[in-house]
Amino acid sequence: MAMSAQHPIISVTGSSGAGTSTVKHTFDQIFRREGITAASIEGDAFHRYDRAEMRDAMAIASAEGNDHFSHFGPEANLLPELEEVFRTYATAGTGRTRHYVHDATEAERFGSPAGTFTEWEPIEAGSDLLFYEGLHGAAVTGGVHIAALADLKIGVVPVINLEWVQKIHRDSTTRGYSTEAVTDTILRRMPDYVRHICPQFSQTDINFQRVPMVDTSNPFVARWIPTPDESMVVIRFRNPKGIDFPYLVSMIHDSFMSRANSIAIPGGKLDIAMQLILTPMIHRLIDRQRRAA
Repeated sequence: MAMSAQHPIISVTGSSGAGTSTVKHTFDQIFRREGITAASIEGDAFHRYDRAEMRDAMAIASAEGNDHFSHFGPEANLLPELEEVFRTYATAGTGRTRHYVHDATEAERFGSPAGTFTEWEPIEAGSDLLFYEGLHGAAVTGGVHIAALADLKIGVVPVINLEWVQKIHRDSTTRGYSTEAVTDTILRRMPDYVRHICPQFSQTDINFQRVPMVDTSNPFVARWIPTPDESMVVIRFRNPKGIDFPYLVSMIHDSFMSRANSIAIPGGKLDIAMQLILTPMIHRLIDRQRRAA
């Protein structure tokens, strides 16, 4: 049931290295094809600290005996502000956001140094829906209930060894970190991952969980990320009512139902599966939005 018929919100949640950017690409394709104007906000924009400030905050936390201060936890984020954006958009189709500048390419694009934020700006008027991608799109913590404000919540969740393989490879190849540094980050984040990331996947409407079909027993020495063809994806629906599983199984070769609310598909078929599953859901949100307007 839509929280706001006139201003729907789609939220994609997953930890860094999980593959949320791939899912965002598929959504972008659907929006473009269907002529839908989406206002996008990034979870990173709602971190509390820029890169230098986060380093200092971690050092202070460590000095006070907390070696697990991380971006996964609510203390390092502006979750009440994110909740307010969701609420404001649902009510009036407005809100404000900014960008976190990840690297030199983005620094050139946004005119701010890497590791800093751009200024807060209003969300552009006239959008059909709000699209969020980040760490806390279904968060329920400390009086904040972001999950209640999103109309369609998607979880992107590789099994944990695969998530670690992906994170190690991404951070070492594109960000220049050593495996040891990335491992330290994984260990530091683990309590917050358990307390604040995992519970969100019980709030999501659909989870896409990639499972490798090759050995990832020791992700810290894996030389390659398993390819889509070396993976399966388990798609779980929180409420399977209205999902035409026979149609999906017939359209996605080599797929099968693993539970009454789950379908397992070859990893290489993820994009077509998402197109088949998400396009009608987005249509329903937009139809409801246009009727309300």
